[in-house]
Amino acid sequence: MEMIRRVSVLGATGSVGASTLDLVGRDPERYPVEALTAGSNVQRLIELAKLHRPRFAAIADDRHFAVLKEGLAGTGIEVGAGESAVIEAADRPAGWVMAAIVGSVGLPPTFAAIRRGALVALANKEALVCAGALMTGEAKRRGAKLLPVDSEHNAIFQVFEDGRRESVEKLVLTASGGPFRTWPVERMAQATPAEAVKHPTWSMGAKISVDSATLMNKGLEVIEAHHLFQIPEERIEVVVHPQSVLHSLVAYRDGSVLGQLGTPDMRVPIS
Repeated sequence: MEMIRRVSVLGATGSVGASTLDLVGRDPERYPVEALTAGSNVQRLIELAKLHRPRFAAIADDRHFAVLKEGLAGTGIEVGAGESAVIEAADRPAGWVMAAIVGSVGLPPTFAAIRRGALVALANKEALVCAGALMTGEAKRRGAKLLPVDSEHNAIFQVFEDGRRESVEKLVLTASGGPFRTWPVERMAQATPAEAVKHPTWSMGAKISVDSATLMNKGLEVIEAHHLFQIPEERIEVVVHPQSVLHSLVAYRDGSVLGQLGTPDMRVPIS
C-alpha cells in the first residue's frame, strides 16, 4: 500500500510551484494538498485552489483578501491573507512542504515548517543565504529534513555520501552561462531586462532568470551548497556547462567523481 503524504506548496503560482502541482496532481489520492500560498497573483491562486482543493489558501498581499475570499466562497477552503497567513500555511500538518517563495520573505514560513519537523523541499536559496546556520541547526534539533530542489544541489544530494564527508575533495556546481555567455562585454552593457529573462535552457521566474544571466545566482548557490553539505566554500567550484545535462559533481579523495545527469526539467529534482 502506497503511503499518503499531505503536501503544502509555498509559492504555488511560480514556476517551481507549477511544476510541483503538476506532479502531485497526477496522483491526488496519494498526495492530497494541505495548503497553497501566493504573493499577489490572486486569480491564479483561486484557479489552483479550485483545481487541487487544499484545506487552506493564503495570499501574502492582504489587499487581495476580499477577492480570494469571494473567489473560493462555497468551496469549503479556508482562506487567509498577509505574512501571518503564509506562516500559518507552512505550519499546517503537511508532511512535505515545497518552499518556493522567492527572496528573503520566504524565510519565516520556511522556518515555521522546519520547526515542526517537516520534510522541506527547499527551492528558496535566499533563505539559506540569509540564515543557513540557523536553518540547518534548527532542522537538526527538530528532526526536519531539508531536501534541495535546485537542480545543482539536488544532483549533489543524490550522489553525496553523508557518512563520508571527510572523503569529499570538492563539490562542482555547473552553470549554463545564461543568455549572455557568448556576448562581448560591450554588448552586455546594453542588455535589456527582456533579453536577460530569455534563459537558453530553463523556464524560470523573472528574478532567478536575471540572477542567472548575471551569474549572481551561482554565487548564491555556492553559499547554499556550503550550508547544505557542510563543505568549506574554498572546496566548492563552478564550471560552465551550457547544455545543462550534467547538473553537478562530487569529487572524492580516492580519485572517483560522481555526477548526476538529466534533462533540464525542474520536475525531475522535485520528483
